[in-house]
Amino acid sequence: MHAGSCLTVTKMKTLDEYLRDAEQAHGHLCAGQVLGVRLAMLGLVKLGIDDPYGKDRKRLVTFVEIDRCATDAVSVVTGCRLGKRALKFRDWGKMAATFVDVSTSKAVRIAAKESSKALARQMHPELADKNNQQMLAYREMSEDDLFTVQWVKVELPPEEFPGYRGERIVCESCGEGINFHREIRREGKVLCRSCAGERYYEPV
Repeated sequence: MHAGSCLTVTKMKTLDEYLRDAEQAHGHLCAGQVLGVRLAMLGLVKLGIDDPYGKDRKRLVTFVEIDRCATDAVSVVTGCRLGKRALKFRDWGKMAATFVDVSTSKAVRIAAKESSKALARQMHPELADKNNQQMLAYREMSEDDLFTVQWVKVELPPEEFPGYRGERIVCESCGEGINFHREIRREGKVLCRSCAGERYYEPV
Protein backbone atom coordinates (compact mmCIF):
# COMPACT_ATOMS: atom_id res chain seq x y z
CA MET A 1 0.00 0.00 0.00
CA HIS A 2 1.44 3.37 -1.01
CA ALA A 3 1.43 6.61 0.95
CA GLY A 4 -1.80 7.87 -0.55
CA SER A 5 -3.64 4.59 -0.01
CA CYS A 6 -3.68 4.90 3.79
CA LEU A 7 -5.68 8.12 3.64
CA THR A 8 -9.16 6.65 3.34
CA VAL A 9 -10.05 7.60 6.92
CA THR A 10 -12.06 10.79 6.69
CA LYS A 11 -11.00 12.77 9.76
CA MET A 12 -7.27 12.31 9.29
CA LYS A 13 -5.34 14.84 7.27
CA THR A 14 -3.45 13.99 4.10
CA LEU A 15 0.23 13.13 4.15
CA ASP A 16 1.11 16.55 2.70
CA GLU A 17 -1.00 18.34 5.32
CA TYR A 18 0.66 16.45 8.16
CA LEU A 19 4.10 17.15 6.68
CA ARG A 20 3.34 20.88 6.64
CA ASP A 21 2.21 20.69 10.27
CA ALA A 22 5.31 18.70 11.21
CA GLU A 23 7.63 21.15 9.45
CA GLN A 24 6.04 24.05 11.30
CA ALA A 25 6.23 22.31 14.67
CA HIS A 26 9.76 20.98 14.24
CA GLY A 27 11.31 23.91 12.40
CA HIS A 28 12.33 22.10 9.23
CA LEU A 29 11.33 19.17 7.05
CA CYS A 30 13.62 16.16 6.80
CA ALA A 31 13.54 12.44 6.08
CA GLY A 32 12.90 11.68 9.74
CA GLN A 33 9.80 13.86 9.69
CA VAL A 34 8.43 12.02 6.66
CA LEU A 35 9.15 8.70 8.33
CA GLY A 36 7.53 9.80 11.59
CA VAL A 37 4.39 11.11 9.91
CA ARG A 38 3.86 7.94 7.92
CA LEU A 39 4.64 5.73 10.92
CA ALA A 40 2.08 7.54 13.06
CA MET A 41 -0.56 7.57 10.33
CA LEU A 42 -0.18 3.83 9.94
CA GLY A 43 -0.47 3.33 13.71
CA LEU A 44 -3.73 5.27 13.82
CA VAL A 45 -5.15 3.35 10.88
CA LYS A 46 -4.23 -0.01 12.44
CA LEU A 47 -6.07 0.96 15.66
CA GLY A 48 -9.03 2.50 13.85
CA ILE A 49 -8.43 5.92 15.40
CA ASP A 50 -9.51 8.53 12.89
CA ASP A 51 -9.91 11.68 14.98
CA PRO A 52 -6.99 11.95 17.44
CA TYR A 53 -7.61 15.64 18.11
CA GLY A 54 -11.36 15.25 18.50
CA LYS A 55 -13.55 12.40 19.69
CA ASP A 56 -10.60 9.98 19.96
CA ARG A 57 -8.23 12.32 21.82
CA LYS A 58 -8.34 10.34 25.08
CA ARG A 59 -8.05 6.91 23.49
CA LEU A 60 -4.40 6.98 22.55
CA VAL A 61 -1.12 6.59 24.45
CA THR A 62 2.04 6.47 22.34
CA PHE A 63 5.47 5.12 23.28
CA VAL A 64 8.38 6.48 21.22
CA GLU A 65 11.80 4.84 21.28
CA ILE A 66 14.09 7.60 20.01
CA ASP A 67 14.57 11.33 20.58
CA ARG A 68 14.96 12.36 16.96
CA CYS A 69 12.99 14.29 14.34
CA ALA A 70 10.50 11.48 13.81
CA THR A 71 9.29 11.76 17.39
CA ASP A 72 8.10 15.33 16.85
CA ALA A 73 6.24 14.16 13.75
CA VAL A 74 4.60 11.31 15.68
CA SER A 75 3.41 13.83 18.26
CA VAL A 76 1.97 16.12 15.58
CA VAL A 77 -0.05 13.34 13.95
CA THR A 78 -1.31 11.66 17.12
CA GLY A 79 -1.80 14.70 19.33
CA CYS A 80 0.08 12.84 22.08
CA ARG A 81 2.28 15.12 24.19
CA LEU A 82 4.61 14.57 27.13
CA GLY A 83 2.78 17.28 29.06
CA LYS A 84 -0.51 15.45 28.54
CA ARG A 85 1.11 12.21 29.72
CA ALA A 86 -0.04 10.59 26.49
CA LEU A 87 3.48 10.45 25.01
CA LYS A 88 5.92 8.08 26.70
CA PHE A 89 9.65 8.08 25.91
CA ARG A 90 11.72 4.91 26.11
CA ASP A 91 15.34 5.68 25.25
CA TRP A 92 16.10 2.60 23.16
CA GLY A 93 17.61 4.44 20.18
CA LYS A 94 15.20 2.78 17.74
CA MET A 95 13.12 4.39 15.02
CA ALA A 96 9.95 2.84 16.38
CA ALA A 97 6.75 3.67 18.22
CA THR A 98 4.01 1.71 19.92
CA PHE A 99 0.44 2.98 19.76
CA VAL A 100 -1.96 1.89 22.52
CA ASP A 101 -5.73 2.25 22.34
CA VAL A 102 -6.61 2.52 26.02
CA SER A 103 -10.30 1.94 25.29
CA THR A 104 -9.68 -1.53 23.86
CA SER A 105 -6.15 -2.34 25.18
CA LYS A 106 -5.09 -3.07 21.60
CA ALA A 107 -1.52 -2.01 20.85
CA VAL A 108 0.63 -2.02 17.73
CA ARG A 109 4.37 -1.45 17.48
CA ILE A 110 5.69 -0.09 14.21
CA ALA A 111 9.40 0.11 13.42
CA ALA A 112 11.25 1.50 10.44
CA LYS A 113 13.11 -1.09 8.38
CA GLU A 114 16.85 -0.61 7.99
CA SER A 115 16.50 -1.84 4.40
CA SER A 116 14.48 1.29 3.53
CA LYS A 117 17.68 3.36 3.36
CA ALA A 118 19.22 1.15 0.69
CA LEU A 119 15.90 1.05 -1.15
CA ALA A 120 15.82 4.87 -1.14
CA ARG A 121 19.22 4.92 -2.86
CA GLN A 122 17.95 2.50 -5.48
CA MET A 123 14.78 4.49 -6.06
CA HIS A 124 16.47 7.87 -6.50
CA PRO A 125 20.13 7.52 -7.50
CA GLU A 126 19.83 10.84 -9.32
CA LEU A 127 19.72 12.67 -5.99
CA ALA A 128 23.15 13.09 -4.44
CA ASP A 129 21.94 14.40 -1.08
CA LYS A 130 20.96 11.51 1.19
CA ASN A 131 18.28 13.49 3.05
CA ASN A 132 16.56 14.60 -0.16
CA GLN A 133 16.83 11.06 -1.49
CA GLN A 134 15.16 9.61 1.58
CA MET A 135 12.57 12.38 1.89
CA LEU A 136 11.27 11.60 -1.59
CA ALA A 137 11.55 7.83 -1.35
CA TYR A 138 9.87 7.65 2.05
CA ARG A 139 6.85 9.43 0.60
CA GLU A 140 6.63 6.91 -2.23
CA MET A 141 7.51 3.57 -0.62
CA SER A 142 4.88 1.03 0.31
CA GLU A 143 4.21 0.54 4.01
CA ASP A 144 5.58 -3.00 3.71
CA ASP A 145 8.89 -1.64 2.40
CA LEU A 146 9.09 1.02 5.11
CA PHE A 147 7.88 -0.67 8.29
CA THR A 148 7.50 -3.81 10.32
CA VAL A 149 4.17 -4.04 12.15
CA GLN A 150 3.69 -6.12 15.28
CA TRP A 151 0.64 -6.44 17.49
CA VAL A 152 1.79 -6.28 21.11
CA LYS A 153 0.47 -6.12 24.66
CA VAL A 154 1.31 -3.10 26.83
CA GLU A 155 0.58 -3.11 30.54
CA LEU A 156 -0.45 0.38 31.64
CA PRO A 157 -0.89 0.77 35.40
CA PRO A 158 -3.28 3.52 36.53
CA GLU A 159 -0.47 6.01 37.23
CA GLU A 160 0.56 5.93 33.55
CA PHE A 161 -2.78 7.19 32.25
CA PRO A 162 -3.39 10.81 31.30
CA GLY A 163 -5.34 12.61 34.01
CA TYR A 164 -4.14 10.37 36.83
CA ARG A 165 -4.31 12.10 40.21
CA GLY A 166 -2.21 10.27 42.75
CA GLU A 167 -0.70 10.87 46.13
CA ARG A 168 2.33 13.15 46.17
CA ILE A 169 5.23 11.66 48.14
CA VAL A 170 8.09 13.66 49.67
CA CYS A 171 11.63 12.28 49.47
CA GLU A 172 13.00 11.77 52.97
CA SER A 173 16.50 12.72 51.82
CA CYS A 174 16.20 15.84 49.63
CA GLY A 175 12.66 16.93 50.52
CA GLU A 176 11.51 17.19 46.90
CA GLY A 177 8.03 16.02 45.90
CA ILE A 178 7.52 12.90 43.81
CA ASN A 179 4.51 12.18 41.61
CA PHE A 180 3.07 9.08 39.92
CA HIS A 181 4.58 6.42 42.20
CA ARG A 182 8.13 7.09 41.03
CA GLU A 183 9.56 6.84 44.56
CA ILE A 184 11.96 4.15 45.72
CA ARG A 185 11.50 2.48 49.12
CA ARG A 186 14.78 1.38 50.59
CA GLU A 187 15.66 0.29 54.14
CA GLY A 188 12.46 1.81 55.49
CA LYS A 189 12.99 5.15 53.74
CA VAL A 190 11.07 6.75 50.90
CA LEU A 191 13.52 8.20 48.38
CA CYS A 192 13.36 9.91 45.01
CA ARG A 193 15.23 8.14 42.25
CA SER A 194 18.08 10.62 42.37
CA CYS A 195 18.71 10.11 46.06
CA ALA A 196 18.43 6.37 45.51
CA GLY A 197 21.35 6.62 43.07
CA GLU A 198 19.55 6.73 39.72
CA ARG A 199 20.59 10.14 38.45
CA TYR A 200 21.56 11.84 35.20
CA TYR A 201 23.36 14.72 36.99
CA GLU A 202 25.94 15.19 39.70
CA PRO A 203 25.87 18.12 42.18
CA VAL A 204 28.72 20.62 41.74
